[in-house]
Amino acid sequence: MNDTGDGTSGGAGVGRGDGAGADQGNGDRLATVLRPVRAGNGFEEALEQILQIVRLGLVPDGERLPAERELAERLGISRVTLREVLKVLTEQGLVESRRGRYGGTFVRRRGEVDGGAGAVASADEDEGDVEDALRFREVLEVGAAGLCAARGLSDAEASRLRAALDATRDAAPHDYRRHDTFLHLTLAELAGSPTLTAQYAAVRARVNAMLERIPLLVRNLEHAQLQHAALVESVLDGDADAAREVMREHCAGTAALLRGFLT
Repeated sequence: MNDTGDGTSGGAGVGRGDGAGADQGNGDRLATVLRPVRAGNGFEEALEQILQIVRLGLVPDGERLPAERELAERLGISRVTLREVLKVLTEQGLVESRRGRYGGTFVRRRGEVDGGAGAVASADEDEGDVEDALRFREVLEVGAAGLCAARGLSDAEASRLRAALDATRDAAPHDYRRHDTFLHLTLAELAGSPTLTAQYAAVRARVNAMLERIPLLVRNLEHAQLQHAALVESVLDGDADAAREVMREHCAGTAALLRGFLT
């Protein structure tokens, strides 16, 4: 299999847009961003890191990203997962694939990026606001998951939680975030603290406003559903440690996407 997976033979490092070969200086700078991702959120964290490369200009406009083999090795992910990440970036108009002897995946020049989701991705966002909301959300969500599992749910409460999970599983893509929000709000409410529920509702509104500014990614939704199922199972089993850990990982995946697109 060739390095770029698109009928080309890109080498290591960052290639110039005119096919002049690898730019080792850029390749070295990528080490400040590229690192092996955690197994739980490989797709999301890989997307975050490559978005950072593009945003920070570590690969200049019009130049080539490292070859697929090198990127996959640096990130510690499969070539299949990497191609899904690159497909998202292509759909958002941030990179483009070129064939031929000097082909590969190239960062699009800023003037070439059209409107729509690509423009949303470059919208200004205060990094401090994003981090504040994401950290507070994680504290509340992880705490709520642990409380629910530790206190135990009645049959009626367990049925509510299962129904909320089922609704996310059956939701159409355009309606997914609404059902996702309801599942998380249900979990917060079942923790038994009205104050926690109110605070979570407020921070979730902030998070949803951010989510509306990034694309809805099918791969991410599929992954989120697996985490939702594991979370509900842990809560219903009364396993507070597992519930907290699944929720922490779930929040980290969403946070990776939001940081990648908005900061």
